[in-house]
Parts: sequence; structure tokens; C-alpha cells
Amino acid sequence: MSEPVRPNTPVSSRQTPSLENGQVHEEKHFESGAMVRDIVIGLSDGLTVPFALAAGLSGAVASSRIVVLAGLAEIVAGSIAMGLGGYLAARGDAEHYASEKEREQREVIEMTHDEEEEIYEIFEQYSVPRANAAPVLEALRQNPAAWVEFMMRFELGLDEPPPGRAYRSALTIAFSYIAGGLIPLMPYMLIAENSLALQFSVVITLVALAIFGALKGRIVGTGWLRSAIQTVLIGGCAAAAAYLLARLLNQYA
Repeated sequence: MSEPVRPNTPVSSRQTPSLENGQVHEEKHFESGAMVRDIVIGLSDGLTVPFALAAGLSGAVASSRIVVLAGLAEIVAGSIAMGLGGYLAARGDAEHYASEKEREQREVIEMTHDEEEEIYEIFEQYSVPRANAAPVLEALRQNPAAWVEFMMRFELGLDEPPPGRAYRSALTIAFSYIAGGLIPLMPYMLIAENSLALQFSVVITLVALAIFGALKGRIVGTGWLRSAIQTVLIGGCAAAAAYLLARLLNQYA
């Protein structure tokens, strides 16, 4: 387990003495996966949905002002909806964790023998014999709170959500959606001709997807080039599908 880090610090490090030459070995672990996930959700939807709406309207109306107004209205509505969805999802995770923890607390008291056998089963998954696991079980018996936390993590695979996670998730998704949605609308704000604005919108949307994918890959550690290509392909396909659907609906409306 890495040492606690300051808020908004995505990478933590732990220094341990090396067995060779007394050198210090530093481990770095990425710990902001939930925040990155929220940013990905907000930005990807913000880049694709307003782009498709603006692109679909660009062939139906002559004024870029109408496209911009419709796009801004969609960004406001979309950011609220996406933020609310993120809040409800994170709140649901917190409530699920609380209910499971309460159940484990009861089982440790009322079904002690069954819980002890479950600990042995957990260690058996890691090829640890019962004799070697017995001292750990004895230590957990002396600390019921740690016993419950152990079962939550290793039996159920649940980690306690950070306090205020629901609000942070909602705000992160909402503001990411707004930031992503303004990018494809910028050409329509600066160029009066819709067809030319659409061409610039396509280019800057793909560039934004590539930059965002590269940054995500660099932060997470999956490789910036691979992540950039993957993000462009997935986001580009989503935007193209949404654009074609908008044009199709506009044609037969």
C-alpha cells in the first residue's frame, strides 16, 4: 500500500531500501483512476454529441448563430444530465459499500466460524496453507474493525469510496462535458459559413481527441501513442455515427 498523497495528486510513490548496495527503490502507483474515468466520460461525450448536433444542423440552417445557440443549449442540458448521472452512480457505490459493510459487521459477530473459514478460503486462493494463515486470523480476531475491512476488500473486492466522491464525480463529468462540447463549436463561433466551419470542426475535434488520448495514456501509463490512436478511432467513429444519424433524421424529418 502506498503512502497517502495530497488531494489531486494522481501518482503516489513509496521508497523501500533495495537489497543490493543499499540503493533506494521507488515505486510509483497511479491512484486517480476514478477521476480519469469521469474526465473520459465527460470529455468523450462532450466532444461527440455537440459535434454531431452542430454538424447535423449545419446542413439544415443557413445561420451559424443558430448552430451555436443550439449547441450551447445542448451543452448546458448535457452537462447537467451527465453530472447528475455521475452523482447517482457514485452515490449508489457508496450506499452499496455501506450496506455490505453493515452486513459483514453482523456476520463477524453472529457467524464467526463461517467468517473464519472464508478467511482460510481467501488465503487458499493465494496458495497459503491454513497453518500459515492461522496467525493472521488470530490477529484479526483481536481487531474486529480490521477483520471487517479485510473481508470487504478481499472477499467482496470493495474499497471504501472517498468522502464527497459523488459531488466530485458530478462536477468533474459536468465540467469535462462543457470543455469537450465547446471545442467542436468554436469554428461556428468564428466562421459564418457553416460548411467551412464544419470542416474546421472535424479537424479540431479529431486533434482534441488525439491530444486527450495521449495525455490519458501518459498519465495512466498505457502509452501515449497507443492511447491517442485508440481515442481517435473510438471517438471518431462515435462522432461519425452520431453525425450520420443526425443528417439522416434531418433528411427525412
